[in-house]
Amino acid sequence: MSLSNSQFDAIMRTYQQQQLLNRHEQESRIAEVYNKIPAIKELDDSISSCAVKSARRLLDGDQGALKELRAEIADLREQKGVLLRAYGFPPDYMEMHYKCTDCMDTGYSEGRKCHCFRQAEMKYLYAQSNIEEIVTLENFSTFSFEYFDDSSVLPVLGRTVRQYMKQVVDTCHRFVDSFTTEHGNMLFTGPTGVGKTFLTNCIARELIDRYYSVIYLSANDLFEVFSKNRFEYQAEEEMKGMYQYILDCDLLIIDDLGTELNNSFTSSQLFYCINERLNSSKSTIISTNHPLNELRDRYTERVTSRLISKYTIIPLYGDDIRLRKKAKRAD
Repeated sequence: MSLSNSQFDAIMRTYQQQQLLNRHEQESRIAEVYNKIPAIKELDDSISSCAVKSARRLLDGDQGALKELRAEIADLREQKGVLLRAYGFPPDYMEMHYKCTDCMDTGYSEGRKCHCFRQAEMKYLYAQSNIEEIVTLENFSTFSFEYFDDSSVLPVLGRTVRQYMKQVVDTCHRFVDSFTTEHGNMLFTGPTGVGKTFLTNCIARELIDRYYSVIYLSANDLFEVFSKNRFEYQAEEEMKGMYQYILDCDLLIIDDLGTELNNSFTSSQLFYCINERLNSSKSTIISTNHPLNELRDRYTERVTSRLISKYTIIPLYGDDIRLRKKAKRAD
């Protein structure tokens, strides 16, 4: 679940290729302008010549050279801008253009990985967790209500499972649509096969398509990352990075909470993860086969208190959809 050196190098190569493309496109724009407006070439030559002359004067101790240079270059650039506008070119047409203006296509901004680099990393992480392939199959466009029973009313719901699931799907859509402003959290509970993972995949697909960073981990994988980060003092840098991504990504999905080996370490790390993400207004979705009372017994009161107070809790009901699909195919 972490980037290898070869993947890191591959990302950096894309930046190098983008820089070469930027330079090539700038040179093509400059050649186009010089061809259409020869006077622009003369102005650029004059700007270069002024710079050389002023540099010589500065070396000779002429302190007024810099001020004169700035005034002369400003005048030449103004003339250049007037000519560009007269021929219908934007003022910055001859400048370098960047795909990401924050890092100027280097991948790093202010000594840290740029958001565009993080996004590229996430694409590799999606591929490693197989989420990209999964969400092409499990998304809102492939979600079907036909496998949810509509023949009997469940007393706990006061409606059929199918009617209830339509409400649940509407809630999921609202979660996606308000993601930027609400920073919501969801907890899906219910037995195996009632649609918990499918719904989280639907949400993941929507947010990935909107360029949010999403990390999808089973509970076992999540606590493996936590364990390696805590106990392996020479853990690879990528593993440390993955630990930070878990805390920082826009949406963390923890699937099948409760299937991992339970001990004091997992309980404390789960609380830390949930609490840190709440404090930084990062969204989390958790799915589990355990109802709330079992989660309280399995983890700590602090964990369940956060879930109850800060998460939208959505219990799911019904039969195992996989069995219903199998029966339908047999018919």
